[in-house]
Amino acid sequence: MEFITTDIDGLIKIQPAVHGDRRGFFLEWYSHTAFEKAGITCRFIQDNHSCSQVAGVLRGLHFQKSPFTQAKLIRVTRGGIFDVAVDLRAKSPTFGQWRGFTLSAANFSMLFVPAGFAHGFCTMEPDTHVEYKVDAPYAPQHDSGIIWNDPQLAVSWPVAQPILSTKDAKLPLLCDNPPPF
Repeated sequence: MEFITTDIDGLIKIQPAVHGDRRGFFLEWYSHTAFEKAGITCRFIQDNHSCSQVAGVLRGLHFQKSPFTQAKLIRVTRGGIFDVAVDLRAKSPTFGQWRGFTLSAANFSMLFVPAGFAHGFCTMEPDTHVEYKVDAPYAPQHDSGIIWNDPQLAVSWPVAQPILSTKDAKLPLLCDNPPPF
């Protein structure tokens, strides 16, 4: 398993070793020991699974406020996504900066997003399945987010007119919703 650091502290792309032959493949996508050696020491407590039926579905940008901030480990088991993490840690030198990654069932890439980030993704293929681990439970009273097309962030999404939930379409701008991290 390869842990690839990015220029934003704590945001790590992960490439598992894939062992394939004519029957298919095998991979280890999570190992507590390997993650701990790479400096990822959070304890995951819940696994989630998201399915989007069509390409162009955009989910996010979501985060939970303290004390229920969440670190996430994201992978795609079918289809593909453009995955985005936005640094919302107030004292971070990269506050307000985002990075995007292509995660797909074909490339097996994963992303570790530490607590203190907003996260979202846009599906690139129909029938896309995303699985992710979190290290804190969902807490509706601490649920928050930032509108996908916030001009301050200027995320280069792969779609101009995404398919959004009613909730995501009404999320505020970053300047109207300062996260307390």
